[in-house]
Amino acid sequence: MGMKLIKKTAEYRIYQRRDERYAVESAHGKPVNGDEKVAILLAEGLVTAPAVKQPEPEAAAEEAAADEGAEAAEEAPAEDSAE
Repeated sequence: MGMKLIKKTAEYRIYQRRDERYAVESAHGKPVNGDEKVAILLAEGLVTAPAVKQPEPEAAAEEAAADEGAEAAEEAPAEDSAE
């Protein structure tokens, strides 16, 4: 089979594959995938959720100022041509 049983419960079985990743099977022998699999592995402490990178406040402020300047430059010619 190539997979090592890590944990068995009444609802599912967790295996570790030869490539160090995890496989989860339901009690009925069906594979569990997607969000349900991630939730099970997180609850068992076998994987950790990736940290979400927050933009630095200074960089976000500079980008916002640059965007406002670009918008003002685009609006100015439109106002002149309307007169």
